[in-house]
Amino acid sequence: MDFEKLADGQWFEGIAVDGDTVWYSDVFGRGIRRVPPARAGEVWRGEDRWISALMVNVDGKVLASGATGITWFDPAGGASGVLLDRVDGAPISGVNEMVADASGALYFGTVDSAAFERGETPGPSALFRLAPDGQARRLTGPLKFSNGLGLSPDGRRLYHCESFVGVFAYDVGPDGLLGDPQLLIEKADCDGLKVDVEGRLWVAGFKSPELIILRPDGGVAGSYALPGKAATNLHFGGTDGRDIYLSVVLPVAVDDPSAVVVPAEMKSGLWRGRTAVAGLALHPPRFRLR
Repeated sequence: MDFEKLADGQWFEGIAVDGDTVWYSDVFGRGIRRVPPARAGEVWRGEDRWISALMVNVDGKVLASGATGITWFDPAGGASGVLLDRVDGAPISGVNEMVADASGALYFGTVDSAAFERGETPGPSALFRLAPDGQARRLTGPLKFSNGLGLSPDGRRLYHCESFVGVFAYDVGPDGLLGDPQLLIEKADCDGLKVDVEGRLWVAGFKSPELIILRPDGGVAGSYALPGKAATNLHFGGTDGRDIYLSVVLPVAVDDPSAVVVPAEMKSGLWRGRTAVAGLALHPPRFRLR
């Protein structure tokens, strides 16, 4: 697979594609930018920390996960706000990856961002579901470190990267709740995850110089070499769904969440390649953002 670099000089993490626009975040810096930029220095949500995932709402507004929960901004009008910062009245510890189901609800995983900032061992993660009416419900936990999420083409299986453990599958009930976790493959550095139209899982690793492709049963169907030494996230896009965007980084040499630190060098890049199989089109979240 051939790749072209779209941007560099930051620690790339979240990616969202909306037509010809590619949104991306700097997880160790702050703010959200886009390719192509409308003007130099253009940044949204510059006050937000640890922005890990980006999604485009059904109305074109952009959702961002981070240290304070899930925020949003309107690229057209400039408005911004908070979608979720508390669950059951308690402040949320931070949100990592997200994926929407056919109803527009969000599955998301928490992360203890404040502990990372203090240099302490983070607390456990959990998976939640946020309905379009704003009701959040805890689904699983405790987890070691919640990361990439994806849904099967029929929406009946949720796939989840639990970093420092492996890739799991959950059966999804008619009410959106999850069954017991099923370990598909042990992979300590599993990070970003996306599903293609054939139902296969594409998994990035923060120590791995390749993407691995898993069948729904966890068997390895293939791999692609990266244009760098590791990757934290990926996203399909383009008119035919065969463009693949990658957050390519230096390998993160950690064996457990307590060792996560801000890298000394921001030698990472946002890259684009072409795949033989299209990625599964993502459902847009369906929230009323005002």
